[in-house]
Amino acid sequence: MADHEYTGHVDPGGEPAVRDLEHLQIRKLSVGPMDNNAYLLTCRSTGAQLLIDAAAEPDALRRMVAAGAEHNWLDVILTTHSHHDHVGALAEMIAATGARTAAGAADAKEIAEKIDLPLSHGDVIEFGEQQVEIIHLRGHTPGSIAVLWRGGEEGDHLFTGDSLFPGGVGNTDRDPERFAQLIDDVEQRIFDRLDDATWVYPGHGDDTTLGAERSSLPAWRERGW
Repeated sequence: MADHEYTGHVDPGGEPAVRDLEHLQIRKLSVGPMDNNAYLLTCRSTGAQLLIDAAAEPDALRRMVAAGAEHNWLDVILTTHSHHDHVGALAEMIAATGARTAAGAADAKEIAEKIDLPLSHGDVIEFGEQQVEIIHLRGHTPGSIAVLWRGGEEGDHLFTGDSLFPGGVGNTDRDPERFAQLIDDVEQRIFDRLDDATWVYPGHGDDTTLGAERSSLPAWRERGW
């Protein structure tokens, strides 16, 4: 599925959707019983790769990595948060690729596998000639992170884990303090900073844009979830 066909929708058990940008190639794959999205970012000039959420189905993830670059070259496996459905294939992918691991510092201790790069808000990860910025979004878990690639004329691309979806923020178990923290972080660290064209790639389900969601922020805050 080439970029001109990219819609942000993938089916469980299906092939990855591929989005071709000038400097970056993005693959999206649905894996596991909870329809988790795994994303592979490939630097088009060097072949270096970053995998976001080795959630499940390691064989399918390995095929996606192999399709992205020669020699199965995977630099980093980044985990958006510590929930079990986002790390189910992490150990096998580490063993298969030797990639470094990264996760939010506050969640790293909850992940069984060793995290080489405990991440804080504003950190930058480089792979090949590309880099992504880490945005700490507290509330779904203490160390949840989003991953921002700034594409210049090709726009901003934001991978939000389980912190932002079409139609609302992530689950905070109806805890008012956790919800207030998450909605504040999402508003201040994402919506106040990035424009409406920013493409959002969530941890489950279809993609969206900030423009499609922005007008709903007051309603989300009012309803409390």
